Amino acid sequence: MGLVARLGDPDVGQYLLREEGEVVVDEVRHHWVAYSRASLEFVLGLLALTLVPFAEVDVAWLPLVIGLVLWGRAAWLGLVEHMDRFVITNMRVFRVHGVLNRKAATMPLARILDITVIKPLAGRIFGYGHFCFESAAQEQGLRDIRFVGRPNDRDQSIQRVVQRAGLRGPKIPN
Repeated sequence: MGLVARLGDPDVGQYLLREEGEVVVDEVRHHWVAYSRASLEFVLGLLALTLVPFAEVDVAWLPLVIGLVLWGRAAWLGLVEHMDRFVITNMRVFRVHGVLNRKAATMPLARILDITVIKPLAGRIFGYGHFCFESAAQEQGLRDIRFVGRPNDRDQSIQRVVQRAGLRGPKIPN
């Protein structure tokens, strides 16, 4: 795999315990709303660049530099969001994020005590929410997972995996 491919994709498969039978149930990428700040900065950069032909010759460099800096920052912000993945497997949940330095945090299903799904008004309108995990550990890198698309479906996926693993007791018949 080339350098650009490694920088552009977090490759969650490398974190799986395949010899133990671990498989991905769901790989969660950020909802498109998480990219809104990067998109706004891209548009502002474009606006700055459109001013270059109309600026005085001695100051035309200023909107050019501002536009290019905004484009660079927008690309970085978009890449940071793209590289942040939350993964649900049949054995655990984990999060991989970071562009230059990669950070991975994991939590076995047995340690998940509670999942709070937070859906702000904008999230209810656009179909995203945030997860807040409570576990037996006080500090972990999986406490808050933001901008999760279809949060109810993802929460049910986790609950199903926990139930199938037999970690919450048997189902009560109707």
